[in-house]
Amino acid sequence: MKRLLTLLVIIAVAGGAWFYFSGTLDRVTETRVDAALTDNGVPPDLANCMSGRMVERLSLNQLRKLERISPQEGEAAVPIGPGQFMDRINRADDAEAIEVTAQAAAACAIGSIFE
Repeated sequence: MKRLLTLLVIIAVAGGAWFYFSGTLDRVTETRVDAALTDNGVPPDLANCMSGRMVERLSLNQLRKLERISPQEGEAAVPIGPGQFMDRINRADDAEAIEVTAQAAAACAIGSIFE
């Protein structure tokens, strides 16, 4: 009986730690996504809204793929024309990540209109 109680306590502590640290990871990730969006010209309020939605729906691997969209050496900070924009989008090479980002941007932009 004592072993069972000890095992249950260990499982409860491990489960609590997992929930605590996974929430912390989400906050850190959301902060990084927010900063990356803002650094790439997205207005702070829009970036804040988008980052939460993106972190909820995308894996860490997908979020890293989106980093490829950032301007590379020799590129303008903001894409000049649709051709450059599409080149950057294609670098992400993840249709779902692009779709989620576009949906987050649209939802947040529309939501800010009605605030």
